[in-house]
Amino acid sequence: MRRPLVLLALGLALTAAAGVAAARSAPEARGADTSVFSGLATWVDVYDSYYARPEAAAARIASRGVRTVFAETANDRSAVDVVNPGPLGRFVDALHAQGVAVVAWYLPGFDRPARDLRRTRAMLRFRTPSGAAFDAVALDIESLRLKNVGLRTRRLLALARTLRAEAGTVPVAAITYPPRALERHAGWWPRFPWAEVAPLVDAVVPMAYSGGGFKGYDATYGYVARSLRQVRALIASDVPIHAAGGVANRMSAEELTAFADAVADTGAVGWSLYDYETTQPRGWAALRLLGGTR
Repeated sequence: MRRPLVLLALGLALTAAAGVAAARSAPEARGADTSVFSGLATWVDVYDSYYARPEAAAARIASRGVRTVFAETANDRSAVDVVNPGPLGRFVDALHAQGVAVVAWYLPGFDRPARDLRRTRAMLRFRTPSGAAFDAVALDIESLRLKNVGLRTRRLLALARTLRAEAGTVPVAAITYPPRALERHAGWWPRFPWAEVAPLVDAVVPMAYSGGGFKGYDATYGYVARSLRQVRALIASDVPIHAAGGVANRMSAEELTAFADAVADTGAVGWSLYDYETTQPRGWAALRLLGGTR
């Protein structure tokens, strides 16, 4: 008579253990403040010149009415986990003093998981000279270096789950190709895991670049609007979308206006052009149609 009882106890124990494991692997409930992804933003990367005079660069950016700066900490080819941490820290402090939020972003290559994990964690651990942290963090999911798409997807999801678990209430974003680009280039990332990524992030930032590839108002508007509508259809309805266009200096005035109109018509909560150093007066004029610029 004891054998059934033993088996029952063993079954209950295994069920409980499975429940604990599932709880540990599940993403944490969203409690982050997603307003950091709303309104006007701009971008800087590790190749930009703001490092030379970070306080002056922060003042110029703030004077445009920018609410948020997406700042690259490193990419998969960088020699260090955080590029130029001293000037970057001063830049973040200066932006915060101007009331501008900063989203750190890292581009993983997925070919060296340990490096990608270390550099992702470096965004969370980074502190400025005043002791401040980034207001949000993001993974730039655009590297195609690893040719095995299935393995690339598995490594992406593992990295995103770890970031979600360790970020706590720090907002997390996924910077992605727009679905329209993945349609046009079917071999880039077949079966991109939109449904799996969406629950792990607080916002999605599709890089809906049209400059150089789509000429004129109609072509630009069609590409950007379709891209943003596809993102909305593929992710949970409550996940905010921040639309990034560009590259800024490759777009004519009418193409920039088309980007702004597409953003307004599709309901993205935030908007930006890549990047700050290539955004000319006509770019700021187009963004002014959406509000926030000066």
